[in-house]
Amino acid sequence: MRAIVDEETCIGCGRCVEICPEVFELEGEIAVNKIGEGNDISPQYEQLCEEAASECPVEAIMIEQ
Repeated sequence: MRAIVDEETCIGCGRCVEICPEVFELEGEIAVNKIGEGNDISPQYEQLCEEAASECPVEAIMIEQ
C-alpha cells in the first residue's frame, strides 16, 4: 500500500500528521509522506493511513493498494 499526498490540493491542516506521524509530516504548509510516495507503507500503519485519508478535509491523500 502507498499513500500519495496531492500537494496542490493539500491545505496543510495537519490532521494526517496527528493521525499517523510515522508516515506524514508537514514541510512548510504542505503535508508530505515522509517515507516516500513510491515506498510501501508498513502494514502496521496501513489502517492509520486510511484513516488519515478519510479525515483529510480536502481529500488530498490517495491510497494505492
